[in-house]
Amino acid sequence: MASDPSRTGTSLNQSAPIVKPLQEKKRASTSEKQLDAKTLRRLAQNREAAKKSRLRKKAYVQQLESSRIKLTQLEQELQRARSQGLLLGSSGGGVGNISSGAVICDMEYARWLEDDERHMSELRTGLHSNLSDTDLRLMVNTYLSHYDEIFRLKGMAAKFDVFHLLTGMWTSPAERCFLWMGGFRPSELIKILISQLDPLTEQQLMGICSLQHSSQQAEEALSQGLEQLQQSLIDTVAGGPAIDGMQQMAIALSKLANLEGFVRQADNLRQQTLHQLPRILTVRQAARCFLVIGEYYGRLRALSSLWASRPRGRLMSDEQPCQTTTELQMVQPSQSHFAHF
Repeated sequence: MASDPSRTGTSLNQSAPIVKPLQEKKRASTSEKQLDAKTLRRLAQNREAAKKSRLRKKAYVQQLESSRIKLTQLEQELQRARSQGLLLGSSGGGVGNISSGAVICDMEYARWLEDDERHMSELRTGLHSNLSDTDLRLMVNTYLSHYDEIFRLKGMAAKFDVFHLLTGMWTSPAERCFLWMGGFRPSELIKILISQLDPLTEQQLMGICSLQHSSQQAEEALSQGLEQLQQSLIDTVAGGPAIDGMQQMAIALSKLANLEGFVRQADNLRQQTLHQLPRILTVRQAARCFLVIGEYYGRLRALSSLWASRPRGRLMSDEQPCQTTTELQMVQPSQSHFAHF
């Protein structure tokens, strides 16, 4: 039986529109699968980054808890040693006169330096491995918390022995040359960083210069206050015979107690400066900034080690004293200029 051509044409015409939507649906399904794959990959990366962040945070909290336990143990051991008379000072100056608080400060600072090396290594690796800004910012924040820890330790040490902090006996000899009120001078540190962080935008340069200027003003105010305290202390200790001896010492002790306040204010200024820098800089510049700071003080400590291990033999020949004398004679006329100050 012959088929009706009109019916065949009609059925073909009806099936054509059905095939087209099926093809479009298939293409849409393929693009959705590709989109889903990208989304899933991104979500997996985000989950991995969040997991790493949680692990780092957990490790940091554990480290803080471990440090707290160690510090408590040290305090107990030192208290026990002190009660047994093992930390009694001798009549002269020297190591025998170091207080238990100063011993704790030195031990914890040594541990802090070990952690500092690790943090610097992580920052260096992060900068060279092109980490994402999010991960790098997390490392910068961790490094800031690392510096917050040393300020906390110094605050505890100031309660025990403020002179130990002021004289810088907890640092290397080369670092002591640049100490200001028991630590670095913020304006000088900023000066070092400006030359190391090029290129800076005009807005960043203005922000850093403003920070340096405000730091200098705060430093001058603190320095003037400390000079006034020192002069007042000199006047009290050198008071005439009209002042009773015990009363004189009591007044001097009350004035000495103000030294802790000056060290705390100087440390607050240092801490605020470190926290302000990442707000002005990009995250990569901030990472580079803390790396520069760590490397600078590392070189000072290395310089101290080299100085301590230098040959102690005869360093000057017989001719050099004559040259030195001549040089001193040439310098002497210019010394009169300082009389105007």
